[in-house]
Amino acid sequence: MPTQGMTAADFPVLPRHVGIIMDGNGRWAKKHKLAIAFGHRTGTETLREIIRHTDDLGIGSLSLYAFSTENWRRSDDEVAALMQLILDFFASEIDELDEKHVRITILGDKDRLPQRQRDTLIEAERRTGANTGLRLNIAINYGGRAELVRAARSLAEDARAGNLDPDAIDEDALAARLYTAGQPDVDLLIRTSGEMRLSNFLLWQCAYAEFIFPEKLWPDFTVADYDAALQEFARRSRRFGGR
Repeated sequence: MPTQGMTAADFPVLPRHVGIIMDGNGRWAKKHKLAIAFGHRTGTETLREIIRHTDDLGIGSLSLYAFSTENWRRSDDEVAALMQLILDFFASEIDELDEKHVRITILGDKDRLPQRQRDTLIEAERRTGANTGLRLNIAINYGGRAELVRAARSLAEDARAGNLDPDAIDEDALAARLYTAGQPDVDLLIRTSGEMRLSNFLLWQCAYAEFIFPEKLWPDFTVADYDAALQEFARRSRRFGGR
């Protein structure tokens, strides 16, 4: 069924690119005296609704922080649950996403992931690679600093090989080596649960983003809450360093 919510016509302006740090699954599970794995699974239901609504609104790019490079430090049980969710999410959602012309890009180093998860992500990117609808970026084994190091190393290797003049390296050249190459920078960054930090997410791309920190934990975050954040974004005056 289509997600209920506001339409694009209800907003005077919409962000081109929304980033979301989906925070609070563990605290939600603890609050309800449930296993942490159930909190992550419930958060996936929220994720489905937000993706559908973003697509319905015609927003160009949506970036989701699913699993950071630091998340490997969590318990073996929680990491295993998160890895299983990767398989379950794509098994249940890939057909609909592809039918809606969503293009999936995985942000992060896939090489460290288990083979089944790595193959699943590679296949999702391959299957949707020619789609021209919503750009759905899912950050898995991702860190913003690692992304910048990766981009800098790529530029340095080309310069060493004589394929790139170091004087030609500018902001555009570096941006072209990021996972989000070809997409606009993040206009709106939402982090649920009330925490107010980036946690190493899209550090370059969020340089001029508007930040909104809803108090709700991610599993409780609704389409109406998302619309409220988009309305708040529309009220902001964005000067990009000017007056």
